[in-house]
Amino acid sequence: MIDRESLKKGILQEMIRQSGSPIRLLTDEERAASLQQTLADHPEPGSDIWVFAYGSLIWNPAFHFVEKRFAKIFGFHRRYCMWTTLGRGCPENPGLMLGLDRGGSCKGLVFRIAEDAIQEEMEIIWRREMLAGSYIPTWCRAETEAGQVWAISFVMDRANERYCEGLDEDKLVDVLSTAKGRIGSCAEYLFNTVEHLDAMGLRDQQLSRVAERVRDRIGCA
Repeated sequence: MIDRESLKKGILQEMIRQSGSPIRLLTDEERAASLQQTLADHPEPGSDIWVFAYGSLIWNPAFHFVEKRFAKIFGFHRRYCMWTTLGRGCPENPGLMLGLDRGGSCKGLVFRIAEDAIQEEMEIIWRREMLAGSYIPTWCRAETEAGQVWAISFVMDRANERYCEGLDEDKLVDVLSTAKGRIGSCAEYLFNTVEHLDAMGLRDQQLSRVAERVRDRIGCA
């Protein structure tokens, strides 16, 4: 399980380096510059920061926050669109991870980070989400029950070599049923995400259907 302390220690970066993977990691300087530019682009500077969660950040944020709300963003949707050969896959059997891709809308959570904790908490998030520059940090308007907020959303970079254009559902089920890596299996990640979305009343019909097919495939009750 990825946790706060392992992220602060750079465990993910070290895991990639030790694997001999050809994935190019962002340097510390590149990652810091990305974070500072994103913060500088805040549409409402001088306020707390909101972060939009659509996948594992929902059930394992690993950063400190002072508030969370249900939220919906427009212009992007949740989709398995990033190949992984490390955390939940391997070179011989790559896995897939969720990302935000263009079009549609997405329901999830937004987490509020207090202004005096922004630098420390955002550095932790960047160590997790911006390892290799696969995502583009994007400010999105998020609709919540208490009004609209600006939230950082991690959108898949379609120009990145790890981008997956799109698989038919049969192939997706094959990948999610069999791929696993050093931090777990794709099936585990899928089941956790569906379970938490359902528990919050944010059911994703496609993910739920795929999860049922994966359960049947691997014989999971």
